[in-house]
Amino acid sequence: MSRWRMALLLLAGVGYAGISHWMMLFHAAEPWAVGVLLGPLWLTALGLAGSRFGTPGLAVAGLAGVLGFALVLRGEAGDPNRLYMLQHVGINALLCGWFGGTLRRDRLSLIGQFAQRIHPLSPTMHDYTRRVTWVWTAYFALIALASVVVYATLPFAAWSVLANLLTPLMVGILFVGEYLLRYRLHPEFERTRLIDTVRAFYSAPTDRPAARQ
Repeated sequence: MSRWRMALLLLAGVGYAGISHWMMLFHAAEPWAVGVLLGPLWLTALGLAGSRFGTPGLAVAGLAGVLGFALVLRGEAGDPNRLYMLQHVGINALLCGWFGGTLRRDRLSLIGQFAQRIHPLSPTMHDYTRRVTWVWTAYFALIALASVVVYATLPFAAWSVLANLLTPLMVGILFVGEYLLRYRLHPEFERTRLIDTVRAFYSAPTDRPAARQ
């Protein structure tokens, strides 16, 4: 992935977050807005179903999405604000399960899989990447919980700020903060560029047994 492509993806992400916040505040009940805003959940479901269950899973997820959008267009999907909250909770819960599912003792943690695509893992790196995976797992769990609490106790505008603005901002802070902290805690680790870390993330790893060197 080139730097220009990464910059464009970052710009697109920032733009989508701002547009999502605007649509949720001023066009939340419009069928077209519901379709645009719930699209990420459907795409996530398609990707997961296709990777885990192949063509049958992809077909089921695709059909479920079409039926869901049909209900939205007919106005029979319920409160759109609740749908937005459920999407936010669902995506973070899926990410929590994805990261947390690799923390079994006989598996290489997800962050370890990313790191192994850049350089071999020493035993110290193996343990460190496992702890970082725990941090990300806890983060996604806390965001999912916070989403429900804020939606239930505060105005919808406050929830939209959390979901569309603060959530991606905190992901960026956690990602960059871990990168900067890594070499303060472990100066012996092999140096990598931040762009290499991002490339490793977008190269989908496969779950594999842990191997200590």
